[in-house]
Amino acid sequence: MKSALLVLMTLIPSGILLLPSTTMAESSGRTLPKQALDQCHQGRLAKDRDTRLAHFQQGQRLGEQAVAEDEGSADAHFALFCNLGELLRIDGETLTSLFGLRRMMKELDRTLEIAPTHLEAISAKGTLLVKLPGLLGGDVKEGERLLQQVIDQAPQAVNARLALARVRCERGRHDEAAALASMALVIAQKQKQMDFIPEAEAMLQQAKANASKNKEQRS
Repeated sequence: MKSALLVLMTLIPSGILLLPSTTMAESSGRTLPKQALDQCHQGRLAKDRDTRLAHFQQGQRLGEQAVAEDEGSADAHFALFCNLGELLRIDGETLTSLFGLRRMMKELDRTLEIAPTHLEAISAKGTLLVKLPGLLGGDVKEGERLLQQVIDQAPQAVNARLALARVRCERGRHDEAAALASMALVIAQKQKQMDFIPEAEAMLQQAKANASKNKEQRS
């Protein structure tokens, strides 16, 4: 069980947001969720641990307050999920707390329970499903379906493309993976989503290298 949980911790996306933060409504009723999500985003961009930790802790507090004020807000639950997930991986991809892990997943599931079409949450769920072992509820086919749904409905999706690219690469479909990663990189650069650019570049490089190696082996 512990090894399976360690696998799960490697799957918490370093960049959960797949759309620019401005997609969240600016109405007064959503101010707290937006502030909490902004803290999660700022924390991911921070370079030193103390600054990252401060952002995620503040984001957690704001997220908890948002949920307390409106338990039926999908954005509030998702913002809390984002910060809880980043707090779990603050010191790298290691297991920290089973309680924290369950709480994070509870917030993600509650988001989708309230708003089944919440694209950021669908992307996060799809990313988890394609990599989770069956013991923890993994379902590659369903995960791929969710990721493709996000890409179809949100042309500017970055994280979903990268997650699907990883799956394609693992299955030996490197040209498809390269195409997905290349588009993700273009979008990330255009939208100035700086936290996604290094990941997209690395995925693209890996896919191209694997594709080239396969061609050499067949020749």
